Amino acid sequence: MNLGLGIDTGGTYTDAVLMDLSSGAVIEKSKALTTYPDLILGISNAINGLNPENLRHIKFTSVSTTLATNTTLEGKGYPTGLILIGYSVAGDLPVDDLIEIRGGHDTDGNALDDPAVDFELVEEFVKSTQSKVASYAISSFFSVRNPEHELMVKEFIQKMTDLPVVCGHELSRALGVYERTLTAVLNAQLIPVTHQFVKSISTVMQDKGITSGMMIMKCDGSLVSIDEALKRPVESVFSGPAASLVGAAHLTGKSTCVTIDVGGTSTDISMIQNGIPSVSDSGAMVGGWKTMVRAIQMTTSALGGDSHVWFYQDIHIGPRRVVPLSLAAVQYPGLVAKLKCVDRPSERILDAVVQGTSFFIASGPSTLDIALSAYEQKVYDAICSEKEPMSVYEISGKIGDHPLMFGKALDALILKRYVTHIGFTPTDALHVLGVYSKWDNEAAMVGAKILGDYTNRKPEDVCERIREMVSEKMATDLAAFFLPSLSAEDIRALVLGSAFTKMKINMPVVLIGAPVMAYSDKLCELLDIELVLPKYFDVGNAVGALVGDVIFRSDVLIRPKSVGSNIYTSFNESGKTEYESYQEAILEGKKWIENRIYAHMETYGLSEESVRIEIRQDEIKAGYAIEKPLEVRLFGVGVGTPRRIETLADDSSEAAKKESSVTV
Repeated sequence: MNLGLGIDTGGTYTDAVLMDLSSGAVIEKSKALTTYPDLILGISNAINGLNPENLRHIKFTSVSTTLATNTTLEGKGYPTGLILIGYSVAGDLPVDDLIEIRGGHDTDGNALDDPAVDFELVEEFVKSTQSKVASYAISSFFSVRNPEHELMVKEFIQKMTDLPVVCGHELSRALGVYERTLTAVLNAQLIPVTHQFVKSISTVMQDKGITSGMMIMKCDGSLVSIDEALKRPVESVFSGPAASLVGAAHLTGKSTCVTIDVGGTSTDISMIQNGIPSVSDSGAMVGGWKTMVRAIQMTTSALGGDSHVWFYQDIHIGPRRVVPLSLAAVQYPGLVAKLKCVDRPSERILDAVVQGTSFFIASGPSTLDIALSAYEQKVYDAICSEKEPMSVYEISGKIGDHPLMFGKALDALILKRYVTHIGFTPTDALHVLGVYSKWDNEAAMVGAKILGDYTNRKPEDVCERIREMVSEKMATDLAAFFLPSLSAEDIRALVLGSAFTKMKINMPVVLIGAPVMAYSDKLCELLDIELVLPKYFDVGNAVGALVGDVIFRSDVLIRPKSVGSNIYTSFNESGKTEYESYQEAILEGKKWIENRIYAHMETYGLSEESVRIEIRQDEIKAGYAIEKPLEVRLFGVGVGTPRRIETLADDSSEAAKKESSVTV
């Protein structure tokens, strides 16, 4: 047998599938709860659900994850120190520790100043922050023209600390210093998340005797080696949704469709046309941050099965993920009794953390040694003193302070992953409604009653409203995906404003994710759509991780050294080179791109004959009378397949489609 193992680690579940690589048919699947903070147990449990006899036949392993996406959406990235070279930041950035030093380059790659004169500032900055941060990011003015200053500072920092250091030019060759800086920061924040994920997968594979190579899906729907993924984890920020899209097309046999992927933390909408994922050229937008990451065109919202449902003046859902009450009650049987007699905070002090349905349990030491403030340590010690989840007022009794005083410290402990938050979720609402009953129904019902008391509604009415809110959000997000120029208010008016009109989507809508059936009927009420649920809709991401290609992109910028000059300067990620003629610059630029692509593909064992390369040449001219352009950009794309999957014959493929999916 020639089997492939696909693994997807999401916010709630870790999925595993075995696929026959010769036919593309799914052999078996398995699901297990994702385990925090140690992912190994969840991954191992998922693989344990597969036939152990099949594991020795695995020739190819590929993985995807929503952990990076969820981390960014929830604002839970690990703390990062930022060094700006030659400019001051002109926008918000998700960092608390940053410095600005001299240096940077002009548009021709010429140095504006010497950053070495400020290395004492860098040294002092690193010494004062290395116990507080998990990584460093460096961004220099016009580093896309010349990266030498970023590399100088990186080398200096690496002599002082073993913490990861990320440079802006390593992630994007596009202009836009703010966006490039943001991308570097997010990448640095995600390095510990990706390292933990890869280490966990590798450990389990070794324990199970799985010796195949391993790849991970990037957010543009392509596959990349683990070494590359560890250097650029931000490129896997939409790994799960990209795998879902590719998996949906494979499972349904529909080369053109739009996919709604409902996970534990987020709902993601994306599209594939003629077998090619639609990619956004402007960069991925995640958690409200505009990055330079090339990703599938997607609408994503922090709304999933485990999104926190909380009350302040009205019901709110998300953006944080919490452990559902119904699941926590299985793990901690005493939780139901606590829920029944919990002291409920007054409405005036409620927020997204302090709730009558909120409980907290120590997650164990953080995977990184991130320092706590004295007060955070006090709150953490109080939570650690009990083996069962604690309510807000139980913590208050332990430390002798009102919840208003320790709410921020509690939130910080959650962000630093020292404490796990338990609360009411849409999953709990589905338990109350009888739509889903995998865990403890009583805990879900008591939680719904607490929310009902705040809202003056019956528990069932609260839960039905929560299901409606999730369905409405899915419908409006789908409409917004196709109508991006309309405002959120206009979209809501279009989708929810009239019972006598419906927006029609002229392509199949494929649902992926464990809870999607609970929302399918309401979705069809709101929109005129052909809704398709594949046979393996609950493990679509793991399937998609197996059926991607290796795609490598490279580019070169060519400009005259000065106006009217016959000497041309070529800029690429290695630096700049001057050529004696325009033709030589173009020829060498194309050769450089081809060599970069072939070298990259060779690391995957792919020969030149098995790689498809396309090079596009974009020119900017001042007018028709100008013979040579003012600027040329060469874009190269190489595509190779790391595993051979033969398509089913047309007749059997059609039969498989009819058996493996249901149209709603």
